[in-house]
Amino acid sequence: QVQLVESGGGSVQAGGSLRLSCTASGPTYLNYCWGWFRQSPRKERESVAGIVGDDKVNYADSVKGRFTISRDNVKNMAYLQMNNLTTEDTATYYCAHVSCLDGVSPNRMGQGTQVTVAS
Repeated sequence: QVQLVESGGGSVQAGGSLRLSCTASGPTYLNYCWGWFRQSPRKERESVAGIVGDDKVNYADSVKGRFTISRDNVKNMAYLQMNNLTTEDTATYYCAHVSCLDGVSPNRMGQGTQVTVAS
């Protein structure tokens, strides 16, 4: 069974940066489409970013220009570079394999990693 494990979360001051990583383990192949989601206690889960193939990406309006999703097909990993973080970005972030049709609908998710942005 494929499992996704996130890493790289933590606490940072507003304006700072973090890079989240996601590793897929178990029986895997290289053509997954990846996504990142987040959820905070007062909000519903939302799609943050998705990548289909090597260059078709989508972002939530709230993170455009600040977050960058990428993938490493050799390592079977995905990343989320987060810059200029604000307190509104505080949430648990989840890595996912998503539908390659829309780059958003999750098929499988990891356990999540906490990101806390202090003002």
